[in-house]
Amino acid sequence: MNLIRKQSPFFPSLIDDFIKNDWTVKVPAISSTVPAVNIKELDNQFEIELAAPGKQKGDFEIEVEDGVLSISSTQEEEKLDEKGKFTRREFSYSGFRRSFTLPDSVNLAKIDANYKEGVLHVLLPKHEEAQPQPKKLIKIR
Repeated sequence: MNLIRKQSPFFPSLIDDFIKNDWTVKVPAISSTVPAVNIKELDNQFEIELAAPGKQKGDFEIEVEDGVLSISSTQEEEKLDEKGKFTRREFSYSGFRRSFTLPDSVNLAKIDANYKEGVLHVLLPKHEEAQPQPKKLIKIR
């Protein structure tokens, strides 16, 4: 049984001719290899949440260089010895790299990260001078 519907032989497709009926051709899915990110600014810090389910905390590398924060993960593709032949394979085991330009207000010495339940949390504290200061009343003399 073929799970992929093919074109009628009366209307051959250029795609069918190109891949010559070999449905195991690997086409990189660019959009699915870059994890989604949420960035939140609070009074005292920035928070980055990066969705990366199925990873371990040791799979990540976070570095800061020249005011740019880079989060990356590289993973070798696993060669699985399985019975049968794939008719389509979309699971991706490739790595990724996301980079963010940091504002001057971030205290680079206090950046912290943790990985929990498939989400990498990166905390970027602000310098004391960049945080909102409490209201100060000036006494008139």
